[in-house]
Amino acid sequence: MSTKERLKGVFASALDLDPETTSIEDLRYREIDKWDSLGHMVLVAAIEDEFDVQLDTDQVIDMNAFKVAYDMLREMGQGD
Repeated sequence: MSTKERLKGVFASALDLDPETTSIEDLRYREIDKWDSLGHMVLVAAIEDEFDVQLDTDQVIDMNAFKVAYDMLREMGQGD
């Protein structure tokens, strides 16, 4: 499974989203009710667990969209 597909699964699971009805790649922070500050921390923890990475404070703050999270993972050597 590709990094992007794995990340979509993490977003869907952490934010309790249906990938069939939600355009996960277009998601932005606070654009949906479930991606609030608490949902953000759940998402961060899920990303760290799935990809075995540790996000620093700046990365946690800057991660405001699916694309940003994906680009961060690629920069950390987790890309395809």
